[in-house]
Amino acid sequence: MRRDDDGGVSAVATGSGSGPGKRSNQAASSPAFHPLYLLLLVPFIALLWPPFYAMDQPELSGIPFFYWYQFLWLLLTAILTAIIYGLTRGGTES
Repeated sequence: MRRDDDGGVSAVATGSGSGPGKRSNQAASSPAFHPLYLLLLVPFIALLWPPFYAMDQPELSGIPFFYWYQFLWLLLTAILTAIIYGLTRGGTES
């Protein structure tokens, strides 16, 4: 800390350590794009056009197709995201 000319106090940057302007080695070495990331477009496309799945039949335990189709994609997307994460980031622990 140091005093300004008007009597206020301001912080002085030391230039050492990891501040907001510094990048870690792990972030710099990981790729920004991986071809497996394209698989994340599948759930997006499957739910993109609601008239495609806006119907009552077939029902699953009394739940209309419109609802269980979306819920199924919610679960599939979570599983797909975990698999892609494991394949792209899981082995880069240091």
